[in-house]
Amino acid sequence: MDSEKRQRIYKTIMLIILTALLTFLITTVVLYRHMKDNGETKYILVNSQDSSISGDISKYRAIIDQYFLGEIDEQKLRDGAIKGYIEGLGDEYSQYITKDEYADFEANVMGNYVGIGIYMAVYKNSDEIVIISPMKESPAEKAGLQSGDIITKVDGITYTGDELDTASSKIKGEEGTTVSLEIKRGEETFTVDIVRQKVIVNPVTSEVLEGNVGYISLVSFDEDCSIEFKQKYEELVSKGIKSLIIDLRNNGGGLVKEALTIADYIVPEGKDLLITVNKKENETIEKATKKPIVTVPVVVLVNENSASASEILAGALKDNECATIIGTKTYGKGVIQEILKLTDGSALKLTTEEYYTPSRTKINKIGIEPDIVVELPEGVTPSYNIEREKDTQLQRAIEELK
Repeated sequence: MDSEKRQRIYKTIMLIILTALLTFLITTVVLYRHMKDNGETKYILVNSQDSSISGDISKYRAIIDQYFLGEIDEQKLRDGAIKGYIEGLGDEYSQYITKDEYADFEANVMGNYVGIGIYMAVYKNSDEIVIISPMKESPAEKAGLQSGDIITKVDGITYTGDELDTASSKIKGEEGTTVSLEIKRGEETFTVDIVRQKVIVNPVTSEVLEGNVGYISLVSFDEDCSIEFKQKYEELVSKGIKSLIIDLRNNGGGLVKEALTIADYIVPEGKDLLITVNKKENETIEKATKKPIVTVPVVVLVNENSASASEILAGALKDNECATIIGTKTYGKGVIQEILKLTDGSALKLTTEEYYTPSRTKINKIGIEPDIVVELPEGVTPSYNIEREKDTQLQRAIEELK
């Protein structure tokens, strides 16, 4: 009996030990690295009972503190962690904006910033960063940059199309400093150094074309551009225009409220302008609230670089039959971002709504199909300063309004 009792006690003890060992193994993550000095693999056992984000960061921070050779910048670690967390959403439009970056971001929205003065886009087929156009009187124009130039490197670092935002932030900087760009132009590749200056964007320009056709170009929907649009239109009316072309080609968007205000100048009061749907599937319908001030026939020019707020304006005018859309299919950015400012000065830009045109046409990843499709001639790059005789889209718009 004593022997049986001892065996039961022994089995019980072994069971407890095995259970404890299994529990330990289950709650442990094995991390390893190769030691360069002797080729051995070193295993580091880290308790992982805390599976939260903060718990994970704490584990890796402990390893960094123990093994990392180098100085640790706490702010860069923090910013990098948050940026990576937001990038994990897999949304190309959502981003974390640090306190230092926010001032530049806000300046861009307001239509002025320190940089070289270029409009950039991505060639979808080649994944390259292309200069759509240098701004008038900008450092870029004075340095000889041209529409169609490809930016391959910024300060010696190569960037592709999917890194457009990063490249753009690197091109900006402190006033008076120099940025070095490697440019590919046809078969030629060269480097140009440009001194950064404060750039004031003028997103609205106008003129009278042949046949008393008014022309207004919007390169972006910056703060108060709707006020400028109204002023330009009234100036054109005083010069006797009989119709109007609104050029939204290469306009990548901006502030939704500015696009809606311009739509309100054209669409009859009470008509739908925009339908938005949020995460909870709550629907909001924006309507025209004023009697239109634009009473002449309107043509809107669009292309593959017309995005976001440009598509909101084009969609509102098309669906309400207030304009004829001419050009090529638009980009297809049918989602809206909201800027959420944090108390520490940083911000989150998050995609919060998807939008639809008044006829409930989906735009995201699809784009708006023009009423009249017109391609530019082969070899002509979409830009803000196409030679008039080669601009088949503008010529077709003038013909339509005649």
